[in-house]
Amino acid sequence: MTDRATALIGRDGELEIIAGFLEQAAAEGGAFLLVGEPGAGKTALLDAAADAAEETGIQVLRAGGVEFEADLAYSGLNQVLLPVFGQFERLGATHRDALNVALGYGDGPPPDRLLVSTATLTVLLQAAAARPVLMVVDDLPWLDRASAGVLGFVARRLAGSRVGFLAALRPGEESFFERAGLPQHELGPLHEQAANALVSSCFPELAPRVRLRVVAEAQGNPLALLELPAMLSGAQRAAAEALPMVLPLSRRLQALFASRAADLPEPARRLLLLAVLEGSGDLRVLQAAAGPRQIEDLAPAEQAGLVRVDDRTGRLVFRHPLTRSAIVELSTSGERRRAHRALAAQLADEPERRAWHLGEAAVEPDEKIAGLLEETAQWTLRRADAVGAVSALLRAAELSPAAADRSRRLAQAAAVGAAFSLETDTVSKLLSNAGEASPESATYLLTAVAAAFVLLNGDGDVITAHRLLTQAIEDQARPDRISDTGVFEAVSGLFLMCRLSGRPELWTSFHAAISGFAPDVPKDLYLLGQTCADPVRTAAGVLPLVDAAIAGLRSETDHLRILTISSTAHFTDRQPGCREALWRVVREGRRGSGVAPLITALDHLGLDAWLAGHWDQAQELADEGLELSLAHGYPLLTWAFRYRQALIAAACGAYDGAHTLTDEMLRWAAPRRIGQAGLAAHHVGSVAALGRGDFEDAYQHATAISPAGVLASHVPLALWVLMDLVEAAVRTGRHTEAAAHVTAIRDAGIAAISPRLALLAAGSEAIATADSNGLGLFEEALAIPGVDRFPFDLARVQFLYGERLRRARSTKESRPHLAAALEIFERLGARPWASRAARELQATGQTNAFPDQPAHDSLTPQERQIAMLAAAGLSNKEIGQRLFLSHRTVGAHLYQIFPKLGIRSRAALRDALAELPEPLHARSQ
Repeated sequence: MTDRATALIGRDGELEIIAGFLEQAAAEGGAFLLVGEPGAGKTALLDAAADAAEETGIQVLRAGGVEFEADLAYSGLNQVLLPVFGQFERLGATHRDALNVALGYGDGPPPDRLLVSTATLTVLLQAAAARPVLMVVDDLPWLDRASAGVLGFVARRLAGSRVGFLAALRPGEESFFERAGLPQHELGPLHEQAANALVSSCFPELAPRVRLRVVAEAQGNPLALLELPAMLSGAQRAAAEALPMVLPLSRRLQALFASRAADLPEPARRLLLLAVLEGSGDLRVLQAAAGPRQIEDLAPAEQAGLVRVDDRTGRLVFRHPLTRSAIVELSTSGERRRAHRALAAQLADEPERRAWHLGEAAVEPDEKIAGLLEETAQWTLRRADAVGAVSALLRAAELSPAAADRSRRLAQAAAVGAAFSLETDTVSKLLSNAGEASPESATYLLTAVAAAFVLLNGDGDVITAHRLLTQAIEDQARPDRISDTGVFEAVSGLFLMCRLSGRPELWTSFHAAISGFAPDVPKDLYLLGQTCADPVRTAAGVLPLVDAAIAGLRSETDHLRILTISSTAHFTDRQPGCREALWRVVREGRRGSGVAPLITALDHLGLDAWLAGHWDQAQELADEGLELSLAHGYPLLTWAFRYRQALIAAACGAYDGAHTLTDEMLRWAAPRRIGQAGLAAHHVGSVAALGRGDFEDAYQHATAISPAGVLASHVPLALWVLMDLVEAAVRTGRHTEAAAHVTAIRDAGIAAISPRLALLAAGSEAIATADSNGLGLFEEALAIPGVDRFPFDLARVQFLYGERLRRARSTKESRPHLAAALEIFERLGARPWASRAARELQATGQTNAFPDQPAHDSLTPQERQIAMLAAAGLSNKEIGQRLFLSHRTVGAHLYQIFPKLGIRSRAALRDALAELPEPLHARSQ
C-alpha cells in the first residue's frame, strides 16, 4: 500500500464527493470547501484531488497558507498564478499592470483590489480556454488577507467556466470563505474500523491492546493515529512495558493540541493538570485537591472548548483525549509532582491509586511508598495486568532505600515479566540489576523462575527449565535458607514445566515441593495438582473442594485465581460452572486489562465449547487466541490453540488441515521437548483415524498416549482416549486388550469423576462385551444423567449402540439411535461420523438417510471469497481486514455460507469448497 493510499484509508466517501466535484468543475466550473479539524487529513485529500485532476488533463494551480507569510500582501495569489504567468500578456494594459504590481513583477502604486480580482478571474478564464483549470488551496485562514479577498471574489464567480476552486480550512476560523456561502463538506473523524486499519497498515508490529489505546486516544484523527505510535518505545509498542497515563505527543501534535491550552491563565492550566493526573474526572476529588474556591478557575478552559462537564455523570470530560497529553507536555516536573501529592492526599480510601500518585510524586527513596507500590503490584497482578504489575514493582525498586528490598522487587518484576512474556533481554537485564543490588538468598527462587521462563522462551527446553526450578526449590527448602519469597511463583512454574513435559517421572519434584512448602502453597494450587497432574488417581478425592471453589467464582475478581480454578475443570468436566467468570476475564482482557489471562481464558472457553458441541465458537476462540499469542509473543500458548483447531478439523473430516496443524504444533514443541504437544497430536490422530475408519491407526495413536490395560500415571490425556482405544482394539480383533482396558477403567473408578467419563466408561464396557449383555450396558450408558451436555461423545455411543442393534438384527430398535446420532453429527459438522451413521441407517432400510445435496452454486462471489479465506485458516478479523469488512459482517456471511454448503463448521470448509463447481465467470475464460 502506498503512503498516499494509506493516508486515505476510511475516506472513500470523501474521495467520491471530490471526484464528482472535479467532473462538474471541468465542465462548468465551481467552488468547494473541505472543512476539518487539525490533523483530519484535509491535505491528503487535496493531494489526491490534485493527482486525479492532473491524470485527466486538468491544469492544477496549487497554493497554501503559510503563517509567516500571512502579512505579505498577495503572497498566496502569487503561488496560484505563477504557473499561468504567460497569460498576463493577453490581458489589457490596466489589468496586466495591476497584476504585475500586486505580485511584485512591476513597479507602481498599490493597485485597486477590485482591479486585481477581475484581472485574476480573466487570467484563469483565458487559461481554461485551452484545458480545464483547478485551483487547490490549503490552509485558507493562513492566506494573507489580500489574496484571500481576491480568491473569495473569484470563487463566487466560476459558474459556467471550466475553472474549479477546491480549498481546505478549519471550522470556526474567521475567513472570507466561511461567509461566502460556498458548498462545503465537513471532514469528520475516521470510524473505528478505518482507524484500526490505518494504524495496522503503518504499524503492523503494534500489539493489539496498544493499538486499541492509540485508536481510543486519537478519536479518529488521522494525524494522531499516525504519530502517536511513533512516539512509543519498542517495548511499549509490543505491550511489554506499560503505557504512560497520557501518551506523549510529537511536535506536530503538540502544535495542534497545545495552542489553546497554552493561552489559558495559569490557575486554569493548574486545574487542568490536576484533572489529567486524576484521570476519572471526579469533580469532588478535584475540588478537594484544588481548594473550594479554585474550582471556578476551570471556566476559561470550558469557554475555550477544552473541557466540559458531562450532564449525565457530572464528571469533567476532555473534549479530545490528546488535550490531556498537551496539558502534561506544557507542565513542569515540579508542577506534576505537586499535583500528584495533592491528589494522593484525597485518596486515602483508594490505596492503589494513592500509592501510584505517591510514587509519581516521590523524588528520594522512601520505603513506605515502595511498600505501598509493591502491594499495588500484587493487586494489579490479581487483575491480570502483568505489565502494570511490573511497572509498579520497578518504581518500588527505584524508591527502595535498602539494597535487599530493591533486589527483591527487581527479581519479582523479572519473574512476573518472564512468566508473562516480557522480552528476554529486558528480563535478563532485570535479573542482572537484582543481582547487583543484593546477591542474597531472598531473591533466589524468583530469580530461578525468571531464568526458567527466559530459557524456555529462548533456545532452551522444558526439561532443562524443570531441572533449574527443581534445584532452586530443593536448595531453598534447606533449613538454613528457607524463605517464603517466591515459593508460589516457583511451585506454579514447576507445575507448568511438569505439565508441558508430558513425562510422568518429572512430577515427583512437584509433589515434593507441594509437601515441603505446604504452609506457603495456596489451596488452589494444591487442587490444580490433584486434578491435572494425575486425575485418574487423585481427582475423585478432591471433587467436593473443586465444586466449592468453582461455585465461588461467581463473585471472584482475581483473574489469576479464576484461571487457576478453571484449570481444575479440564479433566473433571466442570467447565460450565466456570463460563461466566471466564467470560468476565475475556471482556476485561479485550478492553486491555491483561493479554496473557485473556489468551488463557480463550483456551479454557474453547475447551468448554468443544465438549459442549459448540464447535464454531470453539474455532473462533482458537483463532482469536492464536492470533493474540502470535501478536504478543506468547509462544508457549500457540500449540494449545493449534491443538484445538486440529481436533475440530479431524472430527469434521478436514484431515489435511488437521495434519498441517499438528505438524506446526510439533515443529515448535519438539525442539523444546514439550511432550504434552506430542500426546495432543496423538489424540488428534486417533479422532481422525476413527472418523475415516482406519482402526489400526487409531489404536496406535491411542496406545501411544496410554497402553492398553493401563491408565498411564500422570498422563491426563489418557482420559480423552478411553473409548477410542477400546473401540479401535475391538475393531482390530484385540479383544483381550479391550477387556483389559475396560478393567483398568472400572478399577480406577473413572465414572465417579463426571457424567461424560461415566458415559465413556460404560460405553467402553458395552463395546468390549460381545454378547447380549453389551446391549444392556449401552442402555445404562445412555441413561446416565447429564450426558446430553456432551453431544459428540453421546452421539458416538448412540451410533455404536445402533450399529450393534442392527447387526443383531434388531433393525427397528436400531433406527432411533442411529437417527439421533446422525442428527448430532450433522449439527456438529462431523461429516465422516455422519456418513458412517447414514450408511448404517440406510442399511436398516431407511432410504432418506443421506440429506439432499446443497445448492453449491448459490454462493455469491463475496461469499465464495470469504469461504476460501476462512478455509485457508484466516480468522474473521483477518478476513475483514483483507476485504474491508467488519469481523461481525464476516461472521454473518459464514452463518449464511455453512447451510449452503451443507456443513456446520469452518473446519469442514476446505473439503466442501473442493466439491464446488467453478464459478461461471471462470468457466467462460
